[in-house]
Amino acid sequence: AAPPTALPGPAERGGASRAMGRLLALSLLGIALALLGERLLALRNRLKASREVESVDLPNCHLIKGIEAGAEDIDILPNGLAFFSVGLKCPGLHSFAPDKPGGILMMDLNEENPRALELRVSRGFNLASFNPHGISTFIDSDDTVYLFVVNHPEFKNTVEIFKFEEEENSLLHLKTIKHELLPSVNDIIAVGPEHFYATNDHYFSDPFLKYLETYLNLHWTNVVYYSPNEVKVVAEGFDSANGINISPDKKYIYVADILAHEIHVLEKHPNMNLTQLKVLKLDTLVDNLSIDPSSGDILVGCHPNGQKLFVYDPKNPPSSEVLRIQNILSEKPTVTTVYANNGSVLQGSSVASVYDKKLLIGTLYHRALYCEL
Repeated sequence: AAPPTALPGPAERGGASRAMGRLLALSLLGIALALLGERLLALRNRLKASREVESVDLPNCHLIKGIEAGAEDIDILPNGLAFFSVGLKCPGLHSFAPDKPGGILMMDLNEENPRALELRVSRGFNLASFNPHGISTFIDSDDTVYLFVVNHPEFKNTVEIFKFEEEENSLLHLKTIKHELLPSVNDIIAVGPEHFYATNDHYFSDPFLKYLETYLNLHWTNVVYYSPNEVKVVAEGFDSANGINISPDKKYIYVADILAHEIHVLEKHPNMNLTQLKVLKLDTLVDNLSIDPSSGDILVGCHPNGQKLFVYDPKNPPSSEVLRIQNILSEKPTVTTVYANNGSVLQGSSVASVYDKKLLIGTLYHRALYCEL
């Protein structure tokens, strides 16, 4: 008779299970590394990391004196007074004036040689931690001008509402808004004296979780409607919702999704909810959106190469690009390049606004340009 088969002892069983455990760990590590590699490649594509830009110059331009550390957003009143949000600082982002607080500058575009002047802010508002981002103006029925400012004091998230006092060239602070649905506010479009739509460019407010969210491409960012009576998410599923604006007839909201290279057109309903109408795909990172009041065209401040923007190298600086979009609601909108520069003049364009054949181009952390068209 054949000898009985010996059963594996505890040591052999332990060795087999250890081998299986190591194989499983290696498999999981391999899957994780493959996923990380794929996400890294996808992030490079989202950042347009290898894109270079051909210069498109405008003849009558000069850099604006007094803006040395960014004018991330610009909004122009119908009477030609332009507001600049200057000196934005974000964790991990380059700054040419890291210790100087941000501010709001104003320029009267009706003047022959307009200059940018800093607006005084009323007492009681903490100017030392002022870190302005997106801005929007609203003119009430009694002609009161309100300025809404996305603010990041100590890298937190608030929306500040000011009343513009034109006689004194000053801002009277009225209200600070904080809300759990506004964890990472980027831009804002005012639709009433205390009413606005705002974009969140991240779902999280914690810097590490923000990086992780961007890396994993979670598409969790959104648009929020705020009023004193109701705050609600009205659009979601963006890679990184950024610039926001409203059509001249107030029927549509435009949202830039910077890392998806898209502009979303959303229909606005009487209850302030939004439904997506269409998406325009572009070949650049779209930042702030402005409306040309004479035509209704959309002017877009763009970043041709996001990697250069976020990993700053003075020898190879971020480039600038301004697009004009005509007839965005049509089957085939016309997209033209208004201005492009490799960073030799203007680095990291984030916004372009126009008034009466005068074009202003702001940047995330560099200079600002004034052009006569």
